[in-house]
Amino acid sequence: MGAKLRGFCGVYLLLCANPRYRGRVYIGFTVAPSRREGQHNAGRLCGGAWKTSGRGPWQMVLIVHGFPSDVAALRFEWAWQHPHTSRRLSHVSRRARQETRYDFHLRILAHMLRVAPWCRLPLTVRWLKQEYHRDFPLTLQPPLHMPLAFGQVPVMDGAGGPGERGQDVPGHPEGQESQPQLCTLCLKRLQDTDDPPLRCFHPRCPLTAHPICLAQEFLHEELQQFLPVEGRCPGCKNMVLWGDLIRYHQGSYGGLEEVPDFSQGHWTEELQG
Repeated sequence: MGAKLRGFCGVYLLLCANPRYRGRVYIGFTVAPSRREGQHNAGRLCGGAWKTSGRGPWQMVLIVHGFPSDVAALRFEWAWQHPHTSRRLSHVSRRARQETRYDFHLRILAHMLRVAPWCRLPLTVRWLKQEYHRDFPLTLQPPLHMPLAFGQVPVMDGAGGPGERGQDVPGHPEGQESQPQLCTLCLKRLQDTDDPPLRCFHPRCPLTAHPICLAQEFLHEELQQFLPVEGRCPGCKNMVLWGDLIRYHQGSYGGLEEVPDFSQGHWTEELQG
C-alpha cells in the first residue's frame, strides 16, 4: 500500500484508448492521481465517473497541480470543462472542425495558464504519459514561473519538507528550531500561527517569515494583486520566484520530483481581505 499524498490537489486530462470511443477526453479533479485513474477504468460502481464508465481503457496523460486549495482546483476544473461559459475564457475560439477534442482541450489549457487568476498561481504542468506530449504554441507558452514536468506524481512517505518544524534546514544553524524564532518581517513569534515559516533556498540566507508577511512584502508594488509571482528576498536580496519558495518549502525545489503541498489556503484569503 502506497504512502499518503500530502495536500495534493490536481486537475487531470484523460484520453480514451478504446477504439470504439477513440479521441474522447475527460477532465477531472483528484487528490490521488493513480487511484483516480484506476477508478475511471474500473467503472462507475467503483468510483469512476458516469461519462467514463464502460468506455475504457482511459489514460491519465496530463495533470496540473500546485493549487492553493481544493476550491481553487475545482474552479479550474470547471472552467476547463466549460470554456465557453467561463467569462475568463470568452476570447478563446470554439473547436475547429478538423481539431481533435484532445488538441482543443490542450489549447484551452494553454489559454487558461495565461489569464488571471491562474496565471499567478505556482502551478506545475506534468505530463504523465510522455508519448502524448504536445508542445505549447510559441504564442501560448505558460508563464516562466510554471515549470513543465514529466513522469508520474510521486507518492510521498509523509516526511516533511524544509518548512516543517523540527527539521534541519541547509544554511541555518543546527538546533535553531528548538529556540523561539521571529519572523524576519513582522518580528512576531513564528510559533504563534499555524503556518510553517517560509525560508529562502539560497545558501546562508537568514530569511524566516510568515507566508502572509512575505507575500505582502513581494506585493508592495502590486497592491491590486493578492498572490505574488516573484520578489526580492529580504534576507539575501536575490530575486526569487514565489513558486520556487513554495516548492523548496515542501522539499521539491529543483527536480520537481516531489509533490508540492501548497495547502495553506487561509493565508491567501487574508491577502484578499
